[in-house]
Amino acid sequence: MPFVPGLDKGKGMYFLFIKSESKTPGGLPARPVLTSYYKSSHFKNRPFDPYTNYTSPNQTILCPDSYQSMYSQILCGLCQHKEVLRVGAVFASGFIRAIKFLEKHWPDLARDIRTGTLSSEITDPSVREAVGEILKPDPKLADFVESECRKTSWQGIITRLWPNTKYVDVIVTGTMSQYIPTLDYYSNGLPLVCTMYASSECYFGVNLRPLCQPSEVSYTLIPTMAYFEFLPVHRNSGVTSSINLRKALTEKEQQELVDLVDVKLGQEYELVVTTYAVKNAVTHLVPFDASLSEYTSYADTSSIPGHYVLFWELCLNGNTPIPPSVFEDCCFTIEESLNSVYRQGRASDKSIGPLEIKLVESGTFDKLMDYAISLGASINQYKTPRCVKFAPIIELLNSRVVKSYFSPKCPKWVPGHKQWGSN
Repeated sequence: MPFVPGLDKGKGMYFLFIKSESKTPGGLPARPVLTSYYKSSHFKNRPFDPYTNYTSPNQTILCPDSYQSMYSQILCGLCQHKEVLRVGAVFASGFIRAIKFLEKHWPDLARDIRTGTLSSEITDPSVREAVGEILKPDPKLADFVESECRKTSWQGIITRLWPNTKYVDVIVTGTMSQYIPTLDYYSNGLPLVCTMYASSECYFGVNLRPLCQPSEVSYTLIPTMAYFEFLPVHRNSGVTSSINLRKALTEKEQQELVDLVDVKLGQEYELVVTTYAVKNAVTHLVPFDASLSEYTSYADTSSIPGHYVLFWELCLNGNTPIPPSVFEDCCFTIEESLNSVYRQGRASDKSIGPLEIKLVESGTFDKLMDYAISLGASINQYKTPRCVKFAPIIELLNSRVVKSYFSPKCPKWVPGHKQWGSN
């Protein structure tokens, strides 16, 4: 990050956590995307990088007990307080939670630092071993922590305990903006950095001015990360911005998605994302003058192991029949484009069955829209669901299937593989 020099000379104190996993009725693992990332070899076996050098050992991050994880991460951060150059968490709420935890448990943390002995409440063997390599008896540091934490005011506690901190790295846009005053109070007004805009599906964009005020944050889309489309939004609130908006959109225009190059200055849009798990596959259809008109997906747990199904409606402009092998290649390409968690489930654990593409009749997704509207959906606001689980919808889609194809082989996966996708 060239905006703040010298970050490679120290560490980041980031509070990162995993959540417990669950299983679908068909036995498929279900867990948050960040949990999948932290548990992957991509994170655990990452090569040394000064910009991802954290005060928290991997074992403390991967501890499923939230109390033990938080306690040990804060303790390690205090033991390395002079090395900390930046602090943060994924969301502002998580970082505030860590500070509140410190406010409640600092006497116990100071005791551990003084004696060099980890609290008996931390029972996870891997955590105890990892923290033991960092925690040493340090009465001087314990006195320092106690003197700062017992003061009446906790204003600036971050810069007091971690004096070399240059900024706070958390998401404070959107609903997280409510935490800005609290973060300013605890950090003595350190810059609040929002570096990126992301979701489980993909990264959308980056903040090219990371040190700007939170109210001024904007994100520049990365057009190669996914296929972005924009749904025009017209609000009948009577409130207009300082920009002269174009005339009201017609109903037809409001339903039409536009590409990035066709967005209009001053117009408000909802972002629609198509990830390359699909985009890579449909390139196999180009030689046959065919394209993907609409699609959706669902997890089929009627068999063991369960597997994922894509319903595709095609637009056929050519007269050349498309061989079955082409659709099998599409299935395989999608599987190769999915992350290592999926590919491990397919190739190693055998907990996921081959991906299936079901071709549906022309007009199927129009029928799906009609059905949604019959249930009360707004014509203006309707968007094709990209994942379905409502039984009547699945029945409707299955009733219009004309052909079905499966992936012919397992995608590539090897332990310790450092790439999320294979070429």
